[in-house]
Amino acid sequence: MALPSPAIGMTQTPADAHTPLIAFTGVHKIYDLGEVKVHALRGIDITIRQGEFVAIMGASGGGKSTFMNLLGCLDRPSRGTYLLEGVDVAGLNKAELARIRNRKLGFVFQGFNLLSRTTALENVELPALYAHVRPAERLERARAALRIVGLADREHHYPSQLSGGQQQRVAIARALMNQPAILLADEPTGNLDSRTSVEILDIFQRLNDEQGITLILVTHEPDIARFAKRIITFQDGRIRRDELVPERHIAAEVLPTLAQVEDED
Repeated sequence: MALPSPAIGMTQTPADAHTPLIAFTGVHKIYDLGEVKVHALRGIDITIRQGEFVAIMGASGGGKSTFMNLLGCLDRPSRGTYLLEGVDVAGLNKAELARIRNRKLGFVFQGFNLLSRTTALENVELPALYAHVRPAERLERARAALRIVGLADREHHYPSQLSGGQQQRVAIARALMNQPAILLADEPTGNLDSRTSVEILDIFQRLNDEQGITLILVTHEPDIARFAKRIITFQDGRIRRDELVPERHIAAEVLPTLAQVEDED
């Protein structure tokens, strides 16, 4: 199923074919903890083009979380340059960074981060609410996003009435509301069983392959990383490996081999 069309307000300016969507050049991140300075990133150079599906791996403390915080405009480099669609985000003020987070980036987390007293539909609507989208348009977009993740029949359910996999689908739908250029997924399968994890990866692959959404996925699991097209491995604040996945796992082919898990009502 296609993403909602620009006619209902989910517009996105495509990156120039010759301009990388993301470009990190000589990026360092140093945390000043008083007497101690922690050098979390040490001269990172990364280029990611529109339409890639990249998995980020590495041991705890390797720098991947810091990289994702910078990528998500939640922090700024200590040195070096981060260009997003050719724009140096380090030169933007807080309001401009917030606007980028709301309109250019979609976030999916391990813990779902849904509001417990809010229905699936209302949870999905939130980014458009913050973007001051008109109510009728917001509702149409939220329902379209829920259809994309296969939850059109659960829009009035609360998170407590949904399985873990269904809650993560709601979180993905919410991340899609403003048609982001980049979907950032931080351990999105960490709380899910094997089959449900592959179902979530099937959604990601379809969004990437059919809709051209750029996906960047953090995971500790090598098997999960192999559903991406490229794997970047961090170690001690540096990139140790950056490689294409030679025999990529295709979720739609893996799912028939896995035992069925019944969704909870």
